[in-house]
Amino acid sequence: MARLQLHFPEDQYYYSTPLTVRVTDINGANHLGNDSMISMISEARARFLFEFGLPETERDGTGIIVTDLATTYRAEAHARDQLLFEVGVMDFNKYGGDITFRITRPRDKTLIAMAKSGFVFFNYKTSQVVAMSDDFRNKFDRVNWID
Repeated sequence: MARLQLHFPEDQYYYSTPLTVRVTDINGANHLGNDSMISMISEARARFLFEFGLPETERDGTGIIVTDLATTYRAEAHARDQLLFEVGVMDFNKYGGDITFRITRPRDKTLIAMAKSGFVFFNYKTSQVVAMSDDFRNKFDRVNWID
């Protein structure tokens, strides 16, 4: 049994995107490798931010930096599987929050993985954590806040 349990509110998923498991994503055990899953999660995060008009880095040097990643695997995925990455946000604070992911295989409705990526806003020019912008905050009015 997994030591880590990830459960996310259904109403916090804001975006979904399909990604296909490539042959090069397969490991020696003949399923989707952990390193490739992390890359796919990063791609889903980038697509989510782009969809909401949030650049990876603003002109002033402010962007999002990942602080942590937790993933639980529930089933294997194989080459050429179409996966659906549902992306949400939760647990906002002054400086960031969590981006959540539910990864399923729609063909057979199998839950493949759940993941949570912590983030903060970071100014790459000054190398300092900065407060979340009002523009970002206002895009996700249903998100819970923690202090």
